Amino acid sequence: MASGLEMRVPLGIIAGVAIAFAAYQAANVFAPLALAIFIISIVWPLQSRLELHLPRLVALAMTLFVTIAVCIAFASLAVWAFSRVGHFLITDSARYQAFYHQAVAWLEDHGVSVAGLWADNLNVASLLRVVQRLTGRINTTLAFWLIALTYLILGLLEVDDIQRKVRALENREAARVLLDGSAVTAIKFRKYMLVRTQMSAVTAFLVGAFAWITGLPFAVEWGVIAFVLNYIPYLGPFAATVLPTLLAMTQFESWQAVLGMFIGLNIIQFTVGSYVEPRVAGSLLSVSPTVVLFAIFFWTFLWGLFGTFIGVPIALAILSFCDQHPSSRWVADLLGNPRRGVTNK
Repeated sequence: MASGLEMRVPLGIIAGVAIAFAAYQAANVFAPLALAIFIISIVWPLQSRLELHLPRLVALAMTLFVTIAVCIAFASLAVWAFSRVGHFLITDSARYQAFYHQAVAWLEDHGVSVAGLWADNLNVASLLRVVQRLTGRINTTLAFWLIALTYLILGLLEVDDIQRKVRALENREAARVLLDGSAVTAIKFRKYMLVRTQMSAVTAFLVGAFAWITGLPFAVEWGVIAFVLNYIPYLGPFAATVLPTLLAMTQFESWQAVLGMFIGLNIIQFTVGSYVEPRVAGSLLSVSPTVVLFAIFFWTFLWGLFGTFIGVPIALAILSFCDQHPSSRWVADLLGNPRRGVTNK
């Protein structure tokens, strides 16, 4: 027994490394597939209900229409908010350049020698170039979405067939793990998106109201940006506090007001993310914060911006499947506690 366990652990590590390497090398194939599986798990209840009353292809068309409409609405909202704020920042770049030079001069007066290095290598123009490159990369994701859409269409058509094939497997234990793991993972994905959407809406309202009360321009836009970025744990809320603070630096006359803006936004994010959200999600999505942060950085390294979003759902899926078999259940118990309050019904 002990020798078998000693062999399985290194083999599991080797398999994990091999899978990660394959995911990195074939990101153009696996990343859209991961997105399609994630969407299928969320929209499948709609598809299955429609199939009870409509022909299969008609149900598929309606499911795709709803899915694409939601994605386009979300993307349009994000583009509108970021473009509004971004246009203002670009037109006001001279004030930021002056503010930056003042900060560099203050650092040099206080003996911070690295300020000169910053002045040579970092300025508003370089930051704008970075933003432009990021925008350019976003504009090249059309092929990614087309591949994901193809996977989505084929996947929705084959869900029932795949389930029948899995049930027919001779290895009954493998079939049980696949079916139960998939069902629990789908439940968690839907719960994850529901809770994330609810908390994003609450955060957006509070951030927008706080910006309006303090007199910060683009209060509605900052609320929308907070809503969008809140779908990315940790990194998104942090960016949603830093960006309005950068605008406040040139809009408010005192550093105390800027500091108050930063503190107020962090209080909102901390209250919603660390107090309200865990109580809404309960134990269903209980995952170690270390695992969440590692998943975000790891999948961001592998798949870029998309990996930042999909990292946590992938971690939830891995823990859900680990929980289905006695030999791997210790991983789920150690890194989260997915069994508590979870059923596949």
